[in-house]
Amino acid sequence: MYRITVLLAEDHTIVRKGLRALLEAEAGIAVVAEAEDGRAAIRLAQQRRPDVVVMDISMPGLNGIEATRLIKAQLPDTKVLILTRHTDETYVHAILEAGAAGYIVKKAAPVELIAAIRAVYHGDVFLGPEAAGIVMADNDWATPTPEDRYTTLTPREREVLQLVAEGHPNREIADVLHISVKTVENHKASLMNKLGVHSTAELTQYAIRRGVISLDP
Repeated sequence: MYRITVLLAEDHTIVRKGLRALLEAEAGIAVVAEAEDGRAAIRLAQQRRPDVVVMDISMPGLNGIEATRLIKAQLPDTKVLILTRHTDETYVHAILEAGAAGYIVKKAAPVELIAAIRAVYHGDVFLGPEAAGIVMADNDWATPTPEDRYTTLTPREREVLQLVAEGHPNREIADVLHISVKTVENHKASLMNKLGVHSTAELTQYAIRRGVISLDP
């Protein structure tokens, strides 16, 4: 029997351990690594090269959408399945644009998660009912609107945006990204220019509206 290797990316330890127990009880599926945030997910994906990454969206430091984008850029054969409680249209469009192969909500039955993992592993797209309804209602989801300035940001600017919105000072951001404080300041200035905002508070408000961070625990 084929063996599907899975990386779990979920910041809540209890949820992550529960998912691991569920998946490891299923024949033909093996959890090879766990990540508690988006950066760890990228690092572990590079190291373990799993067949499927089961990815949460709301994670500290780097959200699941940007982590998906970077994993797909580096490991195009790895499939990413988003497992989240979010059903907002903004999230559905964003994860598909980032390259995810599937989208399923956490309230789904375990059998649906197993089916989703097997589907994306075999090259299919798997959308739960909530996501499928949004996509079917909007066939133009992949075409950015002129007002969607987020699409003009570089990957590094998106990383800085999340860290700024989470309240990290410039020095901490510099340490996390291994860049200088001056470079962080330059990225923030570029963000403000591209997004048409004038303060850190406005950057944070934009990040919340765009779904870069969530106010919910």
